[in-house]
Amino acid sequence: MSDSSNPSLCDRICAITIGHEGDTLDMTHGDPGNWTGGAVGTGQLRGSKFGISAAAYPDTDIGKLTRADADAIYRTDYFVPIQGDKLPAPLALLAFDAAVNNGVERSAKWLQAAAGAMQDGVIGPETLAAIAAVVATRGGAAVCAEMLAARMDFMARLPTWKLFGGGWSRRLAMLPFQAMALVEGH
Repeated sequence: MSDSSNPSLCDRICAITIGHEGDTLDMTHGDPGNWTGGAVGTGQLRGSKFGISAAAYPDTDIGKLTRADADAIYRTDYFVPIQGDKLPAPLALLAFDAAVNNGVERSAKWLQAAAGAMQDGVIGPETLAAIAAVVATRGGAAVCAEMLAARMDFMARLPTWKLFGGGWSRRLAMLPFQAMALVEGH
């Protein structure tokens, strides 16, 4: 991570997502992400911390995870694959947060759909060109809205919506304001 007096975009985005995810060990029994097998009652209940889940990292001791560990995982496994350093800051935040919460491939496909690009789940040069073109013609807010709408639709259909939907809704409602603050430098 970068010098705390001048945090990188990745650092700032990680902080926002961790703010949504929490920095304490979450052992909620009904959360499939807290189980090493990815389903309630499957594998071991190891929980999640900083948004790093036992389902995604079954061999990691989640309880001993540090913020530095989480930041390193976020940079390598989420920020780099979504090409966060090549996206406009608001889209980087939305794509990163969706990648952490819903998977990198799914996040990439939502961003690709919003930009009118081929939905292959990998953000490469063609996707980046499509994003630049649509942002230039329709504006970044339109792309953000399309991506958030697709994500909300997906999440509202999840079987765990009744348990987590209120928190997810607040998170998705807050993200555009946090994205604006990234641009404004706050």
